[in-house]
Amino acid sequence: MKMRMPSIPLITVDPYFSVWTDNINSKPTTHWTAAENNIIGYVTIDGKVYRFLGDDDNRSITKMNVVSVDADAFTTTVVYESEEIRLTAEFTSPMLVTELFYASRPVSYLKLAHESLDGKAHKVSAKIYVTEELVLNKANEGKAWSEDVAIDGLSCVKIGSGDQKILWRSGDDVRIDWGYCYLAAEGEAKTGNAVIENLYSIYLESEIEKEKLFLFAYDDIESMVYFGENLKAYWKNDGKTIEEAIREAAGEYDSLRAKCDAFSKKIEADAVAKGGEKYAELLLLAYRQVMAAHKLVVDKDGNNLYISKECFSNGCAATVDVTYPSAPMYLLYNTELLKGMLRPIFRYAASEAWKYDFAPHDVGQYPLVNGQVYGNNELKWQMPVEECGNMIILVSAICKADGEFSFAEENFELLEKWSKYLIKYGKDPEHQLCTDDFAGHLAHNCNLSLKAIMGITGFADILKNLGKENEAEELLAIAKDYADSFIKNAENEDGSYRLAYDRPGTFSLKYNSVWDKIWKTGLFPESFFKSEIERYKKEALPYGVPLDSREKYTKSDWLIWVASLADNKDDFEFFSSLLWKAYDTMRTRVPMTDWYYTDTSEMVGFRHRTVQGGLFIRLMLD
Repeated sequence: MKMRMPSIPLITVDPYFSVWTDNINSKPTTHWTAAENNIIGYVTIDGKVYRFLGDDDNRSITKMNVVSVDADAFTTTVVYESEEIRLTAEFTSPMLVTELFYASRPVSYLKLAHESLDGKAHKVSAKIYVTEELVLNKANEGKAWSEDVAIDGLSCVKIGSGDQKILWRSGDDVRIDWGYCYLAAEGEAKTGNAVIENLYSIYLESEIEKEKLFLFAYDDIESMVYFGENLKAYWKNDGKTIEEAIREAAGEYDSLRAKCDAFSKKIEADAVAKGGEKYAELLLLAYRQVMAAHKLVVDKDGNNLYISKECFSNGCAATVDVTYPSAPMYLLYNTELLKGMLRPIFRYAASEAWKYDFAPHDVGQYPLVNGQVYGNNELKWQMPVEECGNMIILVSAICKADGEFSFAEENFELLEKWSKYLIKYGKDPEHQLCTDDFAGHLAHNCNLSLKAIMGITGFADILKNLGKENEAEELLAIAKDYADSFIKNAENEDGSYRLAYDRPGTFSLKYNSVWDKIWKTGLFPESFFKSEIERYKKEALPYGVPLDSREKYTKSDWLIWVASLADNKDDFEFFSSLLWKAYDTMRTRVPMTDWYYTDTSEMVGFRHRTVQGGLFIRLMLD
């Protein structure tokens, strides 16, 4: 990867089991929130100790020289050299979107291998510490304890908080302090506990003849509260224990790596063909982040629920306007996971607890999924057109991808209610919130109008495929009328289109119109897309195109959505390369932010959010 990654992924499993770094052996490893989550690794070569991972205060220990850092969709590869050997460390989190079990199993790998550089044989061993920071919200916030774990063919030790209050709180900038973190290695190894950097820690020490496989795992015991019921992770469906999962993972390493490598190469090849090498790097970096901001659980009726966390925003769970931009990755590779994001919304919206005739924003604060928390359910903080449009568009897109419409049929009553809301309020939306409210609320929001138009169109397709052709034609006629009204009333003198109907000369990223391209519905003339692309080129700053006329910041997801409106690859690469450059130069070293300034590349807010799944949208277009 030619990009200087804004943060390097090491362990990427779920919103809690998450380890990153911006300097592989000069700083403590961190959680995506930037709180220290330190794992420290040493390699001893003929009695001389080098640090290859994390940081400590022992300045007598030499940092091993880092030669290169590379990453694909599943694996981060770091190559080090000393005078004696070349050491290669491969960190793999095999969260395969195509297979639910592997998308859930909380086991991540580190494979260490070495080769001689001086032609001599060398005695090499590795020692890895996992600190209490992985099992406490913050260091010294409670006490951790450890014990050895018996697993056939492996050496293993675990660490956990002494006070196991499972699922006792929610929040955004918080980490897990229940369950147990496991450190294991194939074959014989020395295990134990120690205090390092004033942190209670477990360690594992093993000789490395040529290569050695280490495993990190986390058993959270129970993963989610869902309308008052504690749910376990999907991987526990058949009663599997964490010890069994670790043992199986060790035995599957080679075959699973082959699967992951092949899938990563497919993503890369498809992305290069559609959008160039820099676009491919964006997708490879985004993939693990998107997967690791979700948790897959199963409800009492056997329904899969794929709960997102709105990371570094407010910690909301199953947020609709976070699911919407993240959807392209799942529409491409596994719609069941996208259905799992929407099922909590449908359940909540059908309950007596939800009193509105439009779709909710969220269903809780991660990991407590008991009902909307955003805005305390006050009407002024709702996003009616936004969320109704999101839900209908997503269901229609799922059904198109599946080639059958049972998911829409199961939720038809709510979808119909929400389509009526869009028909009533979507042509020229009143003063209300939308997902891009950063610069203030708007009335007559052109992007909201576009979302309503595409939502109505999506529901018309649902009606058609459920045998309601007359109703479908009526809705398509309404959508076309609204689209024609948009073209007439939103146009600027230069042929581009406004931020709001009553604000001539302004612009905004018309990302919601991308569905007209994907679905080939032809509601908008080609002149609309061409004029928008030309306006975006004029407004472009060194690191992207601003979200709209009011500020210089943008959103990474929407930037790629509007870049996908371009008819030619060169225009798309122009816009996507600006985003690539933003991440390459960004001084704030955290997992991919989606909200940053286009003139400086500095982060405004947000990080590690699932919305980066939206970067895959170019692959959905012919």
